[in-house]
Amino acid sequence: MSRNAEILAEKIREIAGPAPVRIGLILGSGLGHLAGAVEGVAIPYDELDGFPHAGVSGHNPQLVIGQLEGVRVAVFGGRAHYYESGRGDAMRLPLEVLKELGADTMIATNAAGSMVPEMPTGEIMALSDHINFSGLNPLIGEQTDARFVPMKDCYDPALRDILHAAAVKAEVNLHEGVYAWYSGPSFETVAEIKAIRTLGADAVGMSTVPEVILGRFLGLRCGAISTITNMAAGMSDESISHTHTKAMAPLGAAKLEKVLRAALPHI
Repeated sequence: MSRNAEILAEKIREIAGPAPVRIGLILGSGLGHLAGAVEGVAIPYDELDGFPHAGVSGHNPQLVIGQLEGVRVAVFGGRAHYYESGRGDAMRLPLEVLKELGADTMIATNAAGSMVPEMPTGEIMALSDHINFSGLNPLIGEQTDARFVPMKDCYDPALRDILHAAAVKAEVNLHEGVYAWYSGPSFETVAEIKAIRTLGADAVGMSTVPEVILGRFLGLRCGAISTITNMAAGMSDESISHTHTKAMAPLGAAKLEKVLRAALPHI
């Protein structure tokens, strides 16, 4: 754990109170409003030295510490992406801080394109595994042998079971599938989508995989849910854009919030 993470964690405890955090939530494009459901304290990223700027529209760059469904959580209202800086480890410090605050579990959310006709825009998908289609890795440059992180069951099976049970309770249809990480910021070509589908992915997006690799490196139990904001290139006549992503995200966000609220007390 870096010294900077220890210093920031102490600063956050001074602001938000000393009680340990149980779970960290990372919010994707168009999902930042979920932070408003937390009863607690919001700290802008620019007050936390070394936190990313998170300059993508549709993100709310602040850390919210407080209670959600009776569980003390840390909600990251925005994330940094590889395509913003060329740094795969842009979320390392925030996740180190999350670990330092006492969390043992991280749940990431994202906006994604579907490659499954039966999983259209507005649906949500629990990640069962991922394909690092980008070939990048946030642990490049790590000097210790801890960099050789095993990734089998990187999306914790027991945590997925809790999410599925919560979805049943909330009467929400929760798909499950494999997510492919594409570096962005340009969207994928039709040929790339054909290749990714052939490799076995069900949805594609520009985030989450770096955070999950870092989370496992730090010993966090990880889960993730995608909100389907579009069909991937060549899968429909939709005009894909970031504006479209932000507009469609609320369709799945309401379902996602129901599932997370039902799941949190059981994690």
